[in-house]
Amino acid sequence: MEKYGLIGYPLRHSFSVNFFNEKFRSENIDAEYVNFEIPSINEFMKVISENLNLQGLNVTIPYKEQVIRFLDELDHDTTKIGAVNVIKIIRPKKGRVKLVGFNSDIIGFTQSIQPLLRPHHQKALILGTGGSSKAIYHGLDNLGIKSTFVSRTHKADGVLTYEELTPEVMEEHTVIVNCTPVGMYPKENFCPNIPYELITPKHLLYDLLYNPDITLFMKKGEARGAEVKNGLEMLLLQAFAAWEIWHR
Repeated sequence: MEKYGLIGYPLRHSFSVNFFNEKFRSENIDAEYVNFEIPSINEFMKVISENLNLQGLNVTIPYKEQVIRFLDELDHDTTKIGAVNVIKIIRPKKGRVKLVGFNSDIIGFTQSIQPLLRPHHQKALILGTGGSSKAIYHGLDNLGIKSTFVSRTHKADGVLTYEELTPEVMEEHTVIVNCTPVGMYPKENFCPNIPYELITPKHLLYDLLYNPDITLFMKKGEARGAEVKNGLEMLLLQAFAAWEIWHR
């Protein structure tokens, strides 16, 4: 039986384990998908060595960037992004195991948001600076949209803080993507600290979160007439992409 899995910490919110195991059952695939909830990335190679039938992994918070140092190779887009969420495990009959990193977030996100884009969606604000946000940045760039990161603290030139989201900035950036965990169950009564009173019907608010279905970030956007979308479709699309990567 082939094995696939997810590494991250914590994993109580994981969608992948149910999705893939249901796929295996419905398609009569002799495989299983398990969660590897590791409290330190230093346990990553132990997962590889102790599971000899492991063929592929997904990677989630907080290890999308930390895992790169253990990999043998990255594909082209992943090298640009600097974050990995899919690992293909190549086990030759002789010789050492080869680990290749990919990023399916960029695939799922671009396919999901593209139908919602309008001509006035020229610039975006990306809330958060973690591994997912880097994939979103490159995905938007591929779609011709220039993005600016927003962080709670000043991190680098070109990165705004939430206090710097002026009326001019909000008017110019009509796509806002939440890449933070703020608002995720069980803390669904929280939302990123943007000036929601400046949201208009021209804005598109996209939340990578999918639990709850409608986050407070989305609710506040809807109340101002903005179009909103959660990350469930992106998650499905990146899961399909991961399966294709493992079986190339």
